[in-house]
Amino acid sequence: MTSRVLAVLAAAVVSSTAEPLASFDQAVTSSRDEWGVAAMHQTNGASYEFFKDLLPPPRYVNADFRFYPIVLSAPHAKIKARLISNGSGVNLRGGSRGWNDPGTPVTFRVGPDELRFGDILNRLHQPTLADGYLPIAEVRYEHGVEASKYLPKPGTTSPTKKLGIDHMSNVYAVEAFASTDPDFASNGVVFAKFSLASGSNGIITVHAETRPNKFTNGFIVDADGNGLIWLEKSWDMARGTAHARIDTNKFATIAIAAKPFAADALKAFIASGKFNYDSQRQQCADTWNKLLALGMNVEVPEPIVNNAWRNLIIQDISIILDDKMNYSAGNQYQKMYAAESTDAALPMLAWGQEDEMRQVFDGIMNVRDERLPHHFAGHKLSDVVRYYWQTRDLDFIKSKRPLWQKYLDSILNGRTGEHGLLPKENYCTDIEEPCYSFTANATCWAAVRDMVPVLEELGDKEQAAKVSAFATDFKQKILAAVDENLHRETTPPFIPMGLYSTEQIHDPIYNTRIGGYWDLISGYILDSRILVGTEKETWLPDYYQEHGGLFMGLTRSGTPDHTFWTGQHRTNPLYGMRYIVDCLRRDDVERALVSFYGMLAHGMTRNTFIGAEGCSIQPLDEGGRFFYCPPNTSANGQWLSVLRNILVQDWDVDEDGRPDTLRLAFGTPKRWLEDGKTIKVERAPTAFGPVSYKIESHLNKGHVLAQVELPARNKANQILFRARVPEGWHVMHADVAGHELPVDNNGSVNLTSLQGKLVINFDVSRN
Repeated sequence: MTSRVLAVLAAAVVSSTAEPLASFDQAVTSSRDEWGVAAMHQTNGASYEFFKDLLPPPRYVNADFRFYPIVLSAPHAKIKARLISNGSGVNLRGGSRGWNDPGTPVTFRVGPDELRFGDILNRLHQPTLADGYLPIAEVRYEHGVEASKYLPKPGTTSPTKKLGIDHMSNVYAVEAFASTDPDFASNGVVFAKFSLASGSNGIITVHAETRPNKFTNGFIVDADGNGLIWLEKSWDMARGTAHARIDTNKFATIAIAAKPFAADALKAFIASGKFNYDSQRQQCADTWNKLLALGMNVEVPEPIVNNAWRNLIIQDISIILDDKMNYSAGNQYQKMYAAESTDAALPMLAWGQEDEMRQVFDGIMNVRDERLPHHFAGHKLSDVVRYYWQTRDLDFIKSKRPLWQKYLDSILNGRTGEHGLLPKENYCTDIEEPCYSFTANATCWAAVRDMVPVLEELGDKEQAAKVSAFATDFKQKILAAVDENLHRETTPPFIPMGLYSTEQIHDPIYNTRIGGYWDLISGYILDSRILVGTEKETWLPDYYQEHGGLFMGLTRSGTPDHTFWTGQHRTNPLYGMRYIVDCLRRDDVERALVSFYGMLAHGMTRNTFIGAEGCSIQPLDEGGRFFYCPPNTSANGQWLSVLRNILVQDWDVDEDGRPDTLRLAFGTPKRWLEDGKTIKVERAPTAFGPVSYKIESHLNKGHVLAQVELPARNKANQILFRARVPEGWHVMHADVAGHELPVDNNGSVNLTSLQGKLVINFDVSRN
């Protein structure tokens, strides 16, 4: 993409900032997150609007269909179809080895010339979702402009109209969704409806890429008579393809089976009357809304945030396969990794989708990788700990002990290497260089430390004491190894992830392949909290921020000689979750919000919220950027985890493995409490039980009102609530039923001595 286009993209943002914004080249080569820092300096901090137009969004993939796929699936369905996001078809072949083919490819074409739907970029609209979040996707495409409108005037070379989209176009629309009817979900059936959003007399053509095929009883069938595509009455067949006339009030609907219906079942299905687009669409919407209603509900003053969290939960439930919380679907990442699958499953748990966590628990416990045995073991034990504190379901933990005890034993008996550390294992999955892994050791230490109170709850006092003593000694050995391997010639000092290895300082972080991976895995150290309370506590986040680890708050990777991700500079945003949550733990809210909005704007697709493992920073064209093997459950999990911690935090502040502190509304964007706005959180699960609250801003009347229902199941040692009012305002006073509550400089009050349902009145004034 040309620098001219990049300059145009940034122009609107530059004009709205107090200082000139760094150019693309300056931002991408800086050791500081230039655009992230600029976002923090905006009134009320970072925002989606600030980031949105700095770059085109992720859009392209390394597949023959080029535009990213949208996975369409019923909950937990074994067969998962895909709609190509430019509307060109369903289940189209990927071509490259990284993609799986889910079923017979079906291509959509428009107009009498049968041009493939969505092929011309500047006539293509970004896809949208029904109600903003349901997995019922619509794509619009403009086609059919009269050619004479583009002919030059006689005797000149000037066109009569500017080339591009013209009001004379037909605007074609295709809407598609996966049936959630069990009879259809088992075959991966996708229903699609074609219409004109504007214009008249449109023509749609549907082509199944299988030969021979024929039309019988309303179905296109294959050579064996198995049903591929159901067509309602408005379709005609010619030369093996289906054609229909459509208009703004004349629709054509079809149903496409990824797995063909057996020939002997076709008549029964047709006779059942289930092939009805409207009823199937309603059933799809009802299915997903009922699942969402099982968990936490969040409503904030930004519709895009409300739509995103709902759709990300839907995506992850769609991708679950049996007991597998797979990394992705429809590509080479349709498999599990212990850390990444944990990063998808635990946020689902934190949003109250406990059934989904139980569904995938065994799958996560059973996934293996001999290259990273202890790295995996630590994450699995962390799942046990998190599940227990949220649910207090001791019977479940007992029933799963045969699965998790072996990982605890492998850590307790595993320190056979020198330095008192666990044996060498790979630096990470993709860097197959054995080392004394700081990440594996720290993750395992945190897991065994956190298992101590769980073992006590199980009544196993003897093993709890043994594990506690082990954890104390293990921490001393790890910290001693860190001290021996520090590089103090940088500011802050550099901490290698390969202890007693040849790893050198990464500066800038993104300039070498191993430096990029350092950026991705060092977050595990923050999550372990092993450096909390030491002088090194902020060295890692400070190093990211000052040595090229972040771009728009997203973790970076990339090397000059590594073009696998299509471009020198890339982000791998899903690995930033632990950095962002650590920012929130340390109450560095503004930096956390940079990452939150950076991910929403440029770690996901526009309107459809689909993320991936990695994404190029350099745009391909004005339409978008390349990203790799979307969708991605861990990317979804990152953003869900961050939003939950913006709203609700339950921490183990005294670092004994037992949660003790609840903080509410501590990270909310200040603009969410502009006058007249409301934040609502319902049924948020915590280590102490469910919590709900609602904050209503009445700045112009001089107060903010909060209704809070505190957890009743378990007592927290400390409960804090905050009203983060917009810039130019401050909280002067707070009370509950006339009893004054001391307020700190951030608008926080202490509710520890209170219980039940409360109404907090925050009196506010302008600065």
